[in-house]
Amino acid sequence: MHRWKPALLIAGLLATTVTGCGGGTSAPAPTAPTTRAASGAHRAADDPERTLYLAEQVLIKKCMEKRGHEYWVEPPPPKDVSARFPLVVDDPAWARTHGYGTDLRRRREAEVRADPNRKYFRSASTAGRAALVSDLNGPRPQGLSARLPNGVRVTHSDRGCQAAAQRELYGDLEAWFRATRVTGALNGLRLGLVTGDKRYKAAVAPWARCMRGRGHPYTDPAESRAAATREDRPWPRAKEVGLASAEADCAASSGLSDVVRSLNTEYRAELGRRHPRETADLTRLEREALPRARVILARGD
Repeated sequence: MHRWKPALLIAGLLATTVTGCGGGTSAPAPTAPTTRAASGAHRAADDPERTLYLAEQVLIKKCMEKRGHEYWVEPPPPKDVSARFPLVVDDPAWARTHGYGTDLRRRREAEVRADPNRKYFRSASTAGRAALVSDLNGPRPQGLSARLPNGVRVTHSDRGCQAAAQRELYGDLEAWFRATRVTGALNGLRLGLVTGDKRYKAAVAPWARCMRGRGHPYTDPAESRAAATREDRPWPRAKEVGLASAEADCAASSGLSDVVRSLNTEYRAELGRRHPRETADLTRLEREALPRARVILARGD
């Protein structure tokens, strides 16, 4: 199951850091998504992904209010183009509507600017901001730890409202933290394996020929996407949509879409076999959390 990517809570101002050991690297800690209490915000229907997301945010809201803070709940943000199509845009209808999703990105940026959690944080005193950070994310990134496939150790606080919400929802917080961090890293590793595969490279060649035939001299989908999505040099809407539509059409006609789908399936299974504990834990914990999440949303906490 794909989990909603954490959104910017108060424009990232409440983010803490996850420390890494090995190679001197560090990574940002996931922060709770901005949320707003609104009519219909808890209508998760039969979407397990959305149900888990909203239930966690409801628990965070309840916890933060107990600590004397305000917290607003709103639905999860839409998936951006990198989440929907990490390797190639292959949905012509989506491309004709959104191009490379710059319209969705701008809409989300506007929502973040108008977010009441962001305004609430900015209105707080220096001491109040520090309390918000600590109460949400925990005082220090200690208590939870996971070793990523690249050898880096990441840590996070086992205190704070985010940890409390995840502990109540998923039961085994330590296993949840480890499973989400490791499988999240596996997703990035999988994409690298796909693009490095000779079968992918062979499939990109006819895709590039198709694109050249339409007047787009790009060697691979990453290059075409980068050209159209530079924030310092935005393209006209029609031009962006035209390029994304060509990419999607060529992905289908060249067979690249089928190859990407097949390789993704193959490498996902292979990486799951390399890390069976975390993969199995994630599936189990999400499955067991769903009934609890439905109860949380049904009782309207």
